[in-house]
Amino acid sequence: MTTSAFIYLQAAPAQGSPNIMTGLLPLILVFVVFYFFMIRPQMRKQKELTNYRNAIAKGDRIITTGGIYGKVVEVAANIVTVEIANDVKIRVDKNAILKDQSDAAARQ
Repeated sequence: MTTSAFIYLQAAPAQGSPNIMTGLLPLILVFVVFYFFMIRPQMRKQKELTNYRNAIAKGDRIITTGGIYGKVVEVAANIVTVEIANDVKIRVDKNAILKDQSDAAARQ
């Protein structure tokens, strides 16, 4: 018998069954990191935007999601009337309001 054949014929050391947690731990860790760095900040930002939209009042200067700048003239349940020029008024859904003009000016 050659040496290589003898090596193959030797019994392999007994291995216990792999623990399921060692396989799932990296996956769970990735999910936790993803949650804290991606999902939670997005949820917080969405909540702030919802609170801002609910607090809109007459006279506020806003920017819509379409990039239209204007001044709030009237606020109804879900519809906001925005004056974008002298005597030019449009009605937009509250969900189309993106931010306050002072926020945009502060970033520039």
